[in-house]
Amino acid sequence: QVQLVESGGGLVQAGDSLRLSCAASLRNFGTTAMGWFRQAPGQEREFLAGINWGGGGTYYTDSVKGRFTISRDNAKNMVYLQMNSLKPDDTAVYYCAARSGGGYVDTSGSSYDIWGQGTRVTVSS
Repeated sequence: QVQLVESGGGLVQAGDSLRLSCAASLRNFGTTAMGWFRQAPGQEREFLAGINWGGGGTYYTDSVKGRFTISRDNAKNMVYLQMNSLKPDDTAVYYCAARSGGGYVDTSGSSYDIWGQGTRVTVSS
């Protein structure tokens, strides 16, 4: 069964760190670009970070650049999002996504065809 399962969300205070994990049940995980998105209440889904199939290329939206780091372990079929210096504006549901049709990152959510159920992150001030 093809699926993505996120974990690691929770309630933290501003300035804290969290690491989100995404376990991927994908036969071709090693050739698949992966991305992290988030959606806050009343807002559209937002691209945060992406990583190419081999981990050699990473991309971030400006709002998280320097604070968030995406990584992957192809031997374990895992993707991670290390989030530091969290702010209340980071409060959202965070989603892991796979672009099974390509090995390179695209910032458009429509390019990703497999999504996890999401994990909630709440940052209090």
